[in-house]
Amino acid sequence: MKRCLLILLLFQFLADITVAQIINPVALSDRVTGYKIDAVLDPSTKIVSGKMEAYWVNISDDEVVDIMMHLYMNAFKSGNTTMYKELGGLPGQKRENLGWIEILSFTGEDGLDLMPNMSFISPDDGNPNDSTVLRVVLPAPARPGDTVKIYVDFDTKLPLCTRRTGFNEDFFFVAQWFPKFGVYEPAGMRYSDGAWNCHQFHANSEFYSNHSLYEVNITAPSEYVVGSCGLLLSETDDGSSKTGRWRAEDIVDFAWTAWPGYEVYSDKWNHVNISLLIPAKRSKQVERQFNAVKNGLEFFTENVGRYPWPYITVVDPPTKGQASGGMEYTTLFTSQSSDFMPDYFYLPEMVTVHEFGHAYFMGILATNEFEEPWMDEGMNTFFEQRIMDHYWGERTSMINHPVFGISDKMTGRIAYVASPSKSFVSNNEYSWNYPNETYSIMSYMKASLWLYSLMGIVGEDTMNNIFREYYNRWAFKHPCATDFIDVVNDVVSKDHGDKFGENMDWFFGQTLYGTGVCDYEVVDIRNVKSVLNPGWINSTIFLSNKGDMCLPVEVLVGFDDGTEVVEQWDGKGEYKELTFSGEKKVEWTKIDPDYKNRLDIDFINNSMSLKRDKIPIRRITDKIMMAIQFFPFCFLG
Repeated sequence: MKRCLLILLLFQFLADITVAQIINPVALSDRVTGYKIDAVLDPSTKIVSGKMEAYWVNISDDEVVDIMMHLYMNAFKSGNTTMYKELGGLPGQKRENLGWIEILSFTGEDGLDLMPNMSFISPDDGNPNDSTVLRVVLPAPARPGDTVKIYVDFDTKLPLCTRRTGFNEDFFFVAQWFPKFGVYEPAGMRYSDGAWNCHQFHANSEFYSNHSLYEVNITAPSEYVVGSCGLLLSETDDGSSKTGRWRAEDIVDFAWTAWPGYEVYSDKWNHVNISLLIPAKRSKQVERQFNAVKNGLEFFTENVGRYPWPYITVVDPPTKGQASGGMEYTTLFTSQSSDFMPDYFYLPEMVTVHEFGHAYFMGILATNEFEEPWMDEGMNTFFEQRIMDHYWGERTSMINHPVFGISDKMTGRIAYVASPSKSFVSNNEYSWNYPNETYSIMSYMKASLWLYSLMGIVGEDTMNNIFREYYNRWAFKHPCATDFIDVVNDVVSKDHGDKFGENMDWFFGQTLYGTGVCDYEVVDIRNVKSVLNPGWINSTIFLSNKGDMCLPVEVLVGFDDGTEVVEQWDGKGEYKELTFSGEKKVEWTKIDPDYKNRLDIDFINNSMSLKRDKIPIRRITDKIMMAIQFFPFCFLG
């Protein structure tokens, strides 16, 4: 009954603020929130003036006395905001470098002035100088099924381009620019007992929002090329300024860009029209960008789920706007390249693949990046590395030069292994609480590595089944970590029974919730002639678990007659002995010969050979010498 009431209320309100044209014939989400915004860009003052009509539907069983909204742009207001305090820096001395949102009017459906009901709160750190969260007490509590409508006039002053938003000269990237609802989580959703989830803007966190309906009219000077998260429905131009009418459905944020220097290219993959906004100087990179998007679409569609929108916009910002590069907004994302980019350096492809992938984890599934950043960044890095290795080569997916090659997957692992603080904290932490600059190492790199290790245990087919089921079960529903673990347990049990135990909780206890490291070692190999049976040899391999994790691995054993055997080790215990008796002796052994356990921090001590072989040492030396010679000239063509 409640759902029927909700749908009726939504249709009634949507009829008031939207037009008949629909991008998708069926709504993808519940559309708990929606926005209609008229935005006017003034390039001289760097201000976007906005008039906004918005709604929030109370789908909970609670009577809610207030609404909470993000005013992210206020993070750029001074050096005393929470974001800048965490960064340990300043926004600059000039006032034009700063950014903010000024609320000019705020009324309810009946025209009641709600400005006196407004207050800024700092739910995370109590910082009185932070005004990135706005609380508005409602004239009367919103009962279950009620729709709260608000009307807001605001001016957004954009900062000098930084942290994925702002201006530089005539370039504009407009993100986190309008008052946006937090997420009211009903009891039982994620970890909630029924409350607003509305965090401040932190240095190391991104965002969390409801899937929303957007209708945005953007007015800019006629010479500007505009791109946005929406689908352009119409455009009018009076010779000096133009207004585009954009619509977006079921996305979690709305950003846009304006710059006279963009060249616009178009391509298509299956049902998806792809638009690319790129500086004219980078025309040689157009095909590279389109290939990266298409490869991402293909891989995600096959191994996770269908991309549900009929369009996507890729923005490759100019050099002056490079601070806006590498960011995601579901149906629009920014890549990152330069006016000169060697053919053998796949940075633009990597960034494009990564930012596109966020359409799934940040966009479709829409996990809470404030509280569980690994569920977006870690999962997405895992898929980014798989895609890069799949299409650009397992050893060359980052650099593919005749004298030096390295994979995307390997660069991520090197960053984790080299970090001195990799065991300081678990992956189960709010994004702004990671100490000693461990946010990226843990949220991106470690999470990706343990997902690889999980795939190494259960197999690639099962891993793909896990993410397909995760998508099918949780698309547009804001899952949390325990929801993902439930999917893993269900799929692994279906595919493998109890082969890996009653469930996979033992794995997540060590990797997601634990702080330990993994390090297996071959300690020694001994071959002793049998006293009781002449001609026979008793061989013993001594293995050690030097780390804190106990993950199952394979052990490959090679004998002097050329034969090999694979043994299984559950990783439990500090030491493990493998024994063999027969006419042949053990010549070498390798733990995890296929490198399935990417968490192991030292691959070198995973193997030992009694046969002296200088070739591996020579190969390593050659690689080091090539790298020394390569890097000074890697950008010279």
